[in-house]
Amino acid sequence: MANSLRVIFTLFLHLLMITPFIIHGVSGHYALNIGFYSELCPQAESITKRVINEVIAIAPSLSGPLLRMFFHDCFVRGCDASILLNSPIKQAEKDATPNLTLRGFQIIDRVKDALEQACPGIVSCADIVALVARDAVAAVGGPHWEVETGRRDGIISSLNEALTTLPSSSLNINSLITMFQQKGLTHKDLVVLSAGHTIGISHCSSFINRLYNFSVIDNTSDPTLDSEYMDKLKTRCTKDGPNVLVEMDPGSFRTFDEHYYELVSKRRGLFRSDAALLDNPETKAYVETHRYGNREAFFRDFGVSMVNMGRIEVLTGNFGEVRKICSKVNSL
Repeated sequence: MANSLRVIFTLFLHLLMITPFIIHGVSGHYALNIGFYSELCPQAESITKRVINEVIAIAPSLSGPLLRMFFHDCFVRGCDASILLNSPIKQAEKDATPNLTLRGFQIIDRVKDALEQACPGIVSCADIVALVARDAVAAVGGPHWEVETGRRDGIISSLNEALTTLPSSSLNINSLITMFQQKGLTHKDLVVLSAGHTIGISHCSSFINRLYNFSVIDNTSDPTLDSEYMDKLKTRCTKDGPNVLVEMDPGSFRTFDEHYYELVSKRRGLFRSDAALLDNPETKAYVETHRYGNREAFFRDFGVSMVNMGRIEVLTGNFGEVRKICSKVNSL
């Protein structure tokens, strides 16, 4: 009997010692959920949608950049709005070369201002970026999906991290798969999210090496690019000419649809990363399945993959903060 009591007492002391750590762990992390702001700011999503619809009605070309911003945010330090932070010495994520062509920061600020007027200090910039991406896609004919919210904003933004963790448009399929897997994303997420290239434009500098110096040995063109399409691109992107803009999905770059997969299947994807989707059996199968349509299935898959991406390394609970101004942390 005495031995039994001693064992029970020892277990009790052990629980007392570990309980504070258990409680601390639970208090710091809460799962994202749909309708996180339903009580504290019930109009958060409707305000965001209203602002974005107004913007896209006037400037539909911003839909692509606003979607791209979410991708670039989540792949560096997770979906924490670190892409929005300014640096007085130009060492933030937005100062990294891959992010210099990002547009739409003023639109995020416009949404934030509207939400701060309605619900001061409640809605995080990280959630705004996620909601804006969804609403920008829907505004140009794309799918609508339920966005999980509850993210908090990070306080660190690093140029060097952006350079090393953002997937490049020139990567081969193995490198792309590895980088996506490191973020908890699948082969399917890769091929589905790549279809974000169905909207928006790109500078010649992002793919010009495919046209003139794909091989460092003899300066030949990329053999995986359709020759007729290449000739058309060369008329826009001359070897030593200006860095002009080119539609990523010619004839459909302002409409979110599955036409991207038809282009990729015909070897007319603008980037090497688009062409790379044909180099893996799983990603190629998805391209071939959707090249002739099946919009409903693609739209459903895109929403699922966007939710998956939106879960990357999020800050919740007591971690991070809710910035008052999206471009700077609250302590500054």
